[in-house]
Amino acid sequence: MRFLFGVLGPVAAWDGAGGAIALKGPRHRAVLARLIVARRRVVPVRRLAEDLWTEPPADAVGAIRTFVAALRRSLEPERPPRAPARLLVTEGPGYALRADPGAVDAWGFERAVAAAAALPPEDAFVRLDEALEWWRGPAYAECADEPWARAERSRLTELRLHAVERRAEARVALGLAAEAAADLDAHVAEHPWREDAWRLLALALYRSGRQGDALAVLRRARALLAEQLGVDPGPRLRGLEADILGHAAHLDPGPAGAAGRVWAHTAAAYDRTVPSGARARLESTVGLLRSLAVTGGSGLQTARRHRVAAITAAEELADAELTARVIGAYDVPAVWTRVDDPEQAAQVVAAAERALATLPPGGHEAARARLLATIALESRGTRAARGPQAARQAEELARRLDDPALLAFALNATFMQTFHHAGLAPRRDAIGAELIALSARHGLTTFEVLGHLVRLQARSALADFAGADRHAAAADRLAERHELPLVGVFTRWYAALRLDATGDATEAAAEAAYRSAAARLDGAGMPGLERGLLPLALLCLRTRRTLPARSSPHNDPHTDWGPYAPWVRPLALLAQDRRDEAAAALREAPDPPRDLLFEALWCLTARAAVAVGDRETMERAHRELTPAAAELAGAGSGLLTLGPVSAYLSDLATALRHPGPGRR
Repeated sequence: MRFLFGVLGPVAAWDGAGGAIALKGPRHRAVLARLIVARRRVVPVRRLAEDLWTEPPADAVGAIRTFVAALRRSLEPERPPRAPARLLVTEGPGYALRADPGAVDAWGFERAVAAAAALPPEDAFVRLDEALEWWRGPAYAECADEPWARAERSRLTELRLHAVERRAEARVALGLAAEAAADLDAHVAEHPWREDAWRLLALALYRSGRQGDALAVLRRARALLAEQLGVDPGPRLRGLEADILGHAAHLDPGPAGAAGRVWAHTAAAYDRTVPSGARARLESTVGLLRSLAVTGGSGLQTARRHRVAAITAAEELADAELTARVIGAYDVPAVWTRVDDPEQAAQVVAAAERALATLPPGGHEAARARLLATIALESRGTRAARGPQAARQAEELARRLDDPALLAFALNATFMQTFHHAGLAPRRDAIGAELIALSARHGLTTFEVLGHLVRLQARSALADFAGADRHAAAADRLAERHELPLVGVFTRWYAALRLDATGDATEAAAEAAYRSAAARLDGAGMPGLERGLLPLALLCLRTRRTLPARSSPHNDPHTDWGPYAPWVRPLALLAQDRRDEAAAALREAPDPPRDLLFEALWCLTARAAVAVGDRETMERAHRELTPAAAELAGAGSGLLTLGPVSAYLSDLATALRHPGPGRR
């Protein structure tokens, strides 16, 4: 989730793209914080002065107006000089911050914790884990000594502690008692007066097979409460102690169902048996992370984060072969051409290159192939020359070794490097077909799903929606059978694309389908896919249907275009009749990245170039798009489309033959 204002830590503000907004001095931040505490209500100027200064100076009111003016310039930089503020407004005797309910991290945190209370353990854990990650430090950190912030800080701190305990409770219910115990041990050390935390810790220890430790924790809690507060434990703590001593049946099951019990007992046995520093733990961990990644949401984000930690741990052991296995074992299929975390991807590529350089000569070909495939996958969407070379080498090695799982991984890498020019949908279709056949023969379910998604994309680009439908249905069947929830994100987006591209729906129905698909991305853990995608899809919808500019997201200055902003900005400026600025923005825009939206972004560029008469850009757009003349622009993503590339080529050819007035 992206916020505009943050108080779960130092007071901060961000723009629509997630960039930090400079808030100048401490008084500016204090004004903003005070208005956030007021929760959209008006705070009179006199009250602000009393809250900002122990003894307000004579010009306090004027100073506050200066602070507010500076904040307005920072928060709404594109607002015309005399236009009324929409966010930090003047009303009656004071000011109010009219932020949307979802714009402040603290407000979002409150809603998330409240919503989690009504969710089953799995969903509650995901919601709470995500919400707790929003904390950057103590609430209203630089306002700790301010009386007006004290009650709000205390309330949010208590809510955070409650969320930590409810997340631990969800973990225990899911059979992750050992993980919950580790977190709770640190929690009770920091907050020893929270009886419910002691209760949960004892329960987690008991369900991890550590009955003695559970009883020791309860005795520790009893002694602490008696010595420091002079009170006895409450009924829940006392009841738990009696239940543990009596081996109460309701304590034992933990997670529901036989599978959950087997998991819990096996995990506890592994934790007790395998030494904490054993190399086997690293390899086992990566196997778990691979499975965790395909669950989506916080599972995918957690897997990515811990993957880097596992690689670092392997490198610290100075064992090149182990490091190569730890890196290469994370063969999670990837279908989107923009990585979710570029910095993390660069770290993985660097580690893989180091492992390749240090592997002993002779042998280890499978490990080398996996490292090469990893390099090709993690460098997707960049201009690095190493990626295509690594993909070719990985595929050659995998074919020579006749290793089906390795070949599937290498084909995924090859797919990610087939965007060096437009019009390559047939090549990707062939890769998808081989992935499906190979994976079906050898039981490689996740790569079989990948093959269907790749073919869904390719058939969409070629306007074969009947073929794309078959692959979407096949992917959904496999996903349902094997519990792969992220697949539905892509098939739902494809359904919206199909509705739009085939003209079987009104503009309103197509927009509703796109919005519904975008809702599936919330919490899916794929920021590289999520950011800017919905507004881009709606822009393509309206551009292709030649709807009026006023109905376009062009005109909303708060639209988050994400990574697509450089290619949308010229059209947005044209929609506002700012032709000269549009021409300048077009000249400044880089060439579109060579990925699944390559043709779509070039078509947007072509449209802007024709409008402003930029002959050089028109010529480049024509050259780049010509190989894709038989395809639908953007449909190769399986997500959106601008219609036939041939239409844009025709417009370009006409404009180049008959330049209008002022065209250079």
